Amino acid sequence: MSSKSDQLLIVVSILQGRQFPKSQRHNLIVHARFDGEQLATDPVDHKEQPQFCTELAWELDRRTLHQHRLQRTPIKLQCYAVDTTTSVNECVGYIILDLRSVQEIKQAPKWYPLLSSKYTKLKPAILLAIVLENDTKQTELSIERFKAKKAPPRQGSPVSSNLLPEKLEAVLKEDEGYHQIGHQDYCTDLFVLSVTVAFATKLEQLIPSTMKLVGEGSEFFFYYTLLGNDITSEPFQNLISPSFEPERASVRIRSSDPVLLAFLSLQPSLQVHLCCGNHSLGSTEVSLAGLAKSSVDLEKQVATVEGAFILQPPNRAKQSLPPVPMDLQPTVGVSVTLRREALTTPTGTVAHVLPPSPSAEKWPRTPSPGIKSPIKSPTSLAVSPPNPLTESEADSLQVEAALQAQPLPTGSVLSPCQVEDEPEGGLSSVSVSAPKIAIPSSAHHYCFSMDLRSVRNLNLGFPVSCTLRYAYQFFGSAAPIMTNPPVEVKRNMEVFLPQSYCAFDFAALPHQVQDTFLRVPLVVEVWHKNTSSRDILLGTASIQLSHLLTAEKSRFLGPMGQQHWRQTFSERIPVIKAQGEEVAELCYVTTLENLGLVKVQDIVMSESSQVQSLRPAPPSSAGGVPTEPRETLEYRAALELEMWKEVQEDLFDDQLKKKELGHMQALAEEWKKRDRERESLVRKKEVEYTILEEQLQKILADLEKREKHLGHAEMEMQRLQREMRAEHELNMCKLQESGRRLREDCAHQVDLERSRVRQLEEERVLLFIRPEIRLQSEINLLSLEKVELERTLESTTKSKLHYKQQWGRALKELARFKQVGQFG
Repeated sequence: MSSKSDQLLIVVSILQGRQFPKSQRHNLIVHARFDGEQLATDPVDHKEQPQFCTELAWELDRRTLHQHRLQRTPIKLQCYAVDTTTSVNECVGYIILDLRSVQEIKQAPKWYPLLSSKYTKLKPAILLAIVLENDTKQTELSIERFKAKKAPPRQGSPVSSNLLPEKLEAVLKEDEGYHQIGHQDYCTDLFVLSVTVAFATKLEQLIPSTMKLVGEGSEFFFYYTLLGNDITSEPFQNLISPSFEPERASVRIRSSDPVLLAFLSLQPSLQVHLCCGNHSLGSTEVSLAGLAKSSVDLEKQVATVEGAFILQPPNRAKQSLPPVPMDLQPTVGVSVTLRREALTTPTGTVAHVLPPSPSAEKWPRTPSPGIKSPIKSPTSLAVSPPNPLTESEADSLQVEAALQAQPLPTGSVLSPCQVEDEPEGGLSSVSVSAPKIAIPSSAHHYCFSMDLRSVRNLNLGFPVSCTLRYAYQFFGSAAPIMTNPPVEVKRNMEVFLPQSYCAFDFAALPHQVQDTFLRVPLVVEVWHKNTSSRDILLGTASIQLSHLLTAEKSRFLGPMGQQHWRQTFSERIPVIKAQGEEVAELCYVTTLENLGLVKVQDIVMSESSQVQSLRPAPPSSAGGVPTEPRETLEYRAALELEMWKEVQEDLFDDQLKKKELGHMQALAEEWKKRDRERESLVRKKEVEYTILEEQLQKILADLEKREKHLGHAEMEMQRLQREMRAEHELNMCKLQESGRRLREDCAHQVDLERSRVRQLEEERVLLFIRPEIRLQSEINLLSLEKVELERTLESTTKSKLHYKQQWGRALKELARFKQVGQFG
């Protein structure tokens, strides 16, 4: 139970703001979030200096505070503008407070500017104060009650004040070989903390695609620190399929259950780095606090935190690396266990840490059993060797059928090879290695022939240098049969294969032939011979020999006049790739001839005479008949030497084939490794290209949207130009009409003035005749002139005013038209 000083309050005082814009329809509110808990102030007026005057507090203990400080948990304050009519919140900015700077001593309030503020010109800020205060909820009575229940310390269960000191740290005791955590008089139990890096997948996603994934000089390894000890894994060079043995790093700890769990809860997360030299390519964090949170009794069980953790690249590399989908995230399998030293863990404690996908390798790795070489000669079949390990069920069926059938060399004359009973004197040791073939009396002599005629309907994007290969051990030969030379096959053409006919003679029971043909198909491989690189397997065609058994039988006569039977079957079958796609079409013809029962007088073995010659020589007659050369000791020695040479040659051939098989397996492994690297690069490029394609599509959509906007703007500008042009023409017409009217008015005025002048001239003449009449007429003329002048002045003033208005409007329209023309 915590004491009074252990319970703390984090108090954030939100006092006032400054440089906020005024808004009548909005209120301001501040939300504060810490450790998943959110508090808020009361709404205040949205004015230049809003007055919040609110305190927000969170309750926690010192241990939790220490853990939050290690994890750098922030306090985030978000300021919202709340619309009073619609109640819609709009974020106007936020403030991040660092928990590590909070102290128990009160400090002066500080102005904190709003980050990502909506009001960029004003730069608003909020006056804040943050302090740690003791939580005074517990009363003195409860404290006294707690102290009254205090019991004397017992062994293995000391009081909390002694077990949980204010500062927990691991002290290395080099002499004893452990780390001491807690008081050494009370914390006396021994524990073992183990960390295992088990596997890693998709590590190639941590480096750019321009860098080689497999390099001779570059070594990668995992690095982490456990209680101050730097630990690295076994280096590896291949990022696609990293091969390193899972290593367990363990430290011994002397402590007690509550102290150790409290220590682990305060520890930062275990950081596991993938390094190349001195550079970290990526890292992940494994929380040690999970060991303390797991409700496991360490007296009986083991506390474990394990899983596949995602490796994150460092911040400087995140900009150059594209985002990676979840299924391609680089991961590392880590297991952290805590147990008492007295507990024994079963072998392979971390064997249950498996990769997240089936493609990852399980560990520990064990080499796959080797595949024995196939049966090589008909002679070895008769000696009943043990069944070899095969790669597939079809191969096992072929070997089983080959052990039952007795193959015969093609073109040889068959005769019995009977091994006589051993005479009393016994045979020499050479006779032990003589071949023994037991052919049942009911066995038939068969001749199987197949002609691979042509290949057509190639479904590839490049011409193929085609050759075919097949093997069928039931016929007595494990060596593959191949067509030669390779022929070039292109699209939409049919090519006939040269040297594609082969015949096999063998002896077998009819039911064995039928059973084998029904169960085991003959698989023909189609290869592309490439002079510059390795051959490429294009696909396989499976020939069902059971069709040959159901074909129509035809009778023919042998060389001695005996009757035999022949069955022939031809067909076109597809050539299928490994993915199930058809790449070509193969035409073949098969023939099976049943030559009847195997007769004893027709069997000849090249070594039958040798077997007979190995018998002891009969005693010479009294007449002194000379001994045959084959029964002499010299001949036996020479025969034994020759047979020894054959055995050594067979052994040498076996060794060569084993070495060849080993080299082929090594080449196949290297090919698979490089193929995996290429596939990984292709997948990575596909992801990058997909991201680029999305970005380009987004840019293209923006450009199309902008083009449409510009098109609409251009159409609008053309419409405005047409309207301005029409309005300009209308104004020009109006101006011309006004000018014409003014000219007409002026001409009329001129005419009036001229008539008035003529009238005045006439009156002047009259005035010279009579002065009185002249004076009166002058007065009348002056009055009339005054009236006319006033009318003319009024008309002229109105015309000038109207003309000025028309001319001003025309000038404005002309200036507007020029401005629109410049915009266009």
